[in-house]
Amino acid sequence: MIKRRDFIKNASIATAGVFIFPQMSFSVPDEFVSNRPAESKRNFVSKSVEKTINKIKTTIKDKELAWMFENCYPNTLDTTIDFEIIDGKPDTFVITGDIDAMWLRDSTAQVWPYMPSIKKDKDLKQLVQGLVNRQVKCVLLDPYANAFYKDMSRISHWDSDRPKLKPGVHERKWEIDSLCYVIRLANEYYQITGDKSLFDENWDKAMRLIVKTFKTEQRKNGESPYYFLRQTTAMIDAPTFGGKGRPIKPVGLICSMFRPSDDASLFPFLIPSNLFAVQSLRQLAEIYSKELNDSTFANECTKLADEVEYAIKKYAIINHLQFGDVYAYEVDGFGNKIFMDDANVPSLMSLAYIGVHQTGDKIYSRTRKFLLSDNNPYYLKGKAAEGQASPHSGKERIWPMGIILRAMTSTDDHEII
Repeated sequence: MIKRRDFIKNASIATAGVFIFPQMSFSVPDEFVSNRPAESKRNFVSKSVEKTINKIKTTIKDKELAWMFENCYPNTLDTTIDFEIIDGKPDTFVITGDIDAMWLRDSTAQVWPYMPSIKKDKDLKQLVQGLVNRQVKCVLLDPYANAFYKDMSRISHWDSDRPKLKPGVHERKWEIDSLCYVIRLANEYYQITGDKSLFDENWDKAMRLIVKTFKTEQRKNGESPYYFLRQTTAMIDAPTFGGKGRPIKPVGLICSMFRPSDDASLFPFLIPSNLFAVQSLRQLAEIYSKELNDSTFANECTKLADEVEYAIKKYAIINHLQFGDVYAYEVDGFGNKIFMDDANVPSLMSLAYIGVHQTGDKIYSRTRKFLLSDNNPYYLKGKAAEGQASPHSGKERIWPMGIILRAMTSTDDHEII
């Protein structure tokens, strides 16, 4: 039997062999009826996923947990996938769930639990290939956009947004992590399969455009072509100062006008996303060096990663009066900073999950202690529950994603339970 901590830390439930919580007990009916669509109505069927469900279900003692796993694990495949062959290449569009648009971030995260199976399941492998191809199309359409439509001619309902959205773009909120997730998926596919056929001409164009965009948003000359305006009564729906955000001192960090929650950032240098960018740039450098024999671009990626990492250490690691040196959530290069976290990924809490830090790293451990304390304005406690909130969810509501990430980044059984 594997340990709880090993199970929860693993990014994919598919790799687990046994999942038992002997301390947990529920008063539940003897039988639970599946809420999955009928097989003929499922959007995508994977034999390996079905085998995994059957295997894991038999090892879960609690019937309700087994039922939850059976319904939740395949949900992305059952309900959100649109797969086809376009121009001889696989193409996978993944709606985010409640909206019929595809977020670059969400689509990668949605297929992530299936990644360990792609080497032995050719259908799943092709699905991921198709998603990489679709993400490349999206980046080439608009590297500043975060969400797209399947139909590249479709006009967004956000008709008041400025600048006017290109056909095919659902929303144009500039979030560093959107582009990082594109790299993350392609790199993970390559690391698992060894298949470099994805790295075609269009993929190369998209990667170079990503790096160019990162460099532009360092705003070393004080300028950026990006702005975002929306008619709204919510302050967090758009950046201040004509949609360009608060002033920054160009110190090598990359501006992100929005957080992964799709809320406008307070200070433009969003630190979890900058750390994610460093990781992604190093992954690109390795691919271009080892597989594509392009040392020039590989060195460009490494140089940019080094520059951003240096700036993070200099401007974003702040001495907190109670916790010592921790990461600020956002800074502006002038010395202004905010201590908090947002529940969506990347967040400060999620740095161990995405692989930027090991759980035992001192800077991460101190930051994590701060995040789970009363000093974090968005860590909420009540009579019934406690957990990570966010400006996105308000001052009284816990965001379950924050609790999930706390469990997945913990090495302590008691905390996980």
